[in-house]
Amino acid sequence: MIKIVAIYGSPRRKGNTSLLLKQAVQGAREAGAEVEEVVLRDLKISPCLEIYGCKETGRCVIEDDFHRVLDQIQACQGLILASPIFFYAVSAHTKMLIDRCQSMWVKKYWIDKVPYGGWKPKRKGLFIAVGATKGKKLFDGALLTIKYFFDVLDTELWKALLHRGLDFEGDVLKHPEYLEEAYEEGKNFYRAIEISQR
Repeated sequence: MIKIVAIYGSPRRKGNTSLLLKQAVQGAREAGAEVEEVVLRDLKISPCLEIYGCKETGRCVIEDDFHRVLDQIQACQGLILASPIFFYAVSAHTKMLIDRCQSMWVKKYWIDKVPYGGWKPKRKGLFIAVGATKGKKLFDGALLTIKYFFDVLDTELWKALLHRGLDFEGDVLKHPEYLEEAYEEGKNFYRAIEISQR
């Protein structure tokens, strides 16, 4: 069975990105995926302390919930990440997870000496984000961060669902078309993974 990990990066349980992710998860499950949901706000994950304890083996030496999440990601074929946009970047919860994957960068490029761009995707990724403003470059910073985060995890960015003008909890409910899109793309995400596994 195809396994997908869905990571909730919002500090709000019922925030707009969380509601969109729930729809994508439902779509993926109904299409046939096994989906593990990870709520970052419920976990104890330290920020990267840049002590380079990872340079010998590529494993982060800080012992906390990060390792469990990383194990889940490495065992999946699909990764869905949802985060609100704060100051044109991902949330602090999301960024802590990303920064801890510096250990994976060390393993991939320092220890295993994989040439830059010389890796093959092991999984597909779907990114979901919403922001309060309608700025033209609202998602540029976050997308660049996600690109390099996915790179270190051998994950191909399959699609990004990005919505502007959503701020307060429940604002996305005024846009049922966004919720329907997330549901359908959850299904399509599963199908894309299924095709790539043949």
